[in-house]
Amino acid sequence: MTVTVLTGAGISTESGIPDYRGPNGLWRADPEQEKLVTYHHYMGSAEIRRRSWLFRRDSPAWDAEPNAAHRALATLPDAWIITQNVDGLHRRAGSPPDRVLELHGNMFGAVCTSCGADSTTREAVERIMAGEDDPACRACGGVLKTATVMFGQSLDQDVLSRAVEAAGNCEVFVAVGTSLQVRPAATLVSIAAEAGARVVIVNGEPTAYDHMADEVVHDPIGVAVPRLCAALTA
Repeated sequence: MTVTVLTGAGISTESGIPDYRGPNGLWRADPEQEKLVTYHHYMGSAEIRRRSWLFRRDSPAWDAEPNAAHRALATLPDAWIITQNVDGLHRRAGSPPDRVLELHGNMFGAVCTSCGADSTTREAVERIMAGEDDPACRACGGVLKTATVMFGQSLDQDVLSRAVEAAGNCEVFVAVGTSLQVRPAATLVSIAAEAGARVVIVNGEPTAYDHMADEVVHDPIGVAVPRLCAALTA
């Protein structure tokens, strides 16, 4: 049985990483934080960039451990894991790196927006802590950012194409912990449904795609996903 899984921030909340839009999400507590991960705000303000680096410095993702849901998904043989998360927990849980598609990149690498030179988030944070207000690319002086796809940026087309292919060629498509509000990731549900896949949505709150699902589960993700994976591998 071919399985493709789409995961969002909700799968990592049980690892101590807050989501953005949920009932206890970062943006509900402080709507200004959205600017820290929005491309035009980031590129237009050195102060936003500094705050964004500090936001990454303080992220629980540095020390977070995969939870029961991550570990359960890693047991699915040959499954594609498409994730909107930048925390790297699917790889750390044991999902094969070549089967994990990070739609929004990851927060641990950094890249120059001018020349494309690679570095690390840790290095940029260390430069901030050493007194630099807005660390620039050492190669060309351009603006550095984390190797994440911020709001307002386009997804990597190769990664997106592979995700669309995985959604369109599976027998079971599972969406876990995602509000399905962000396109084009959300459209993967309809791609899978239209291709004839059985669709299961596991999320704490209703989504706009629930009507396409064969099954909607509102149980806690750490309970529902291991149960679902056990059934898929039985």
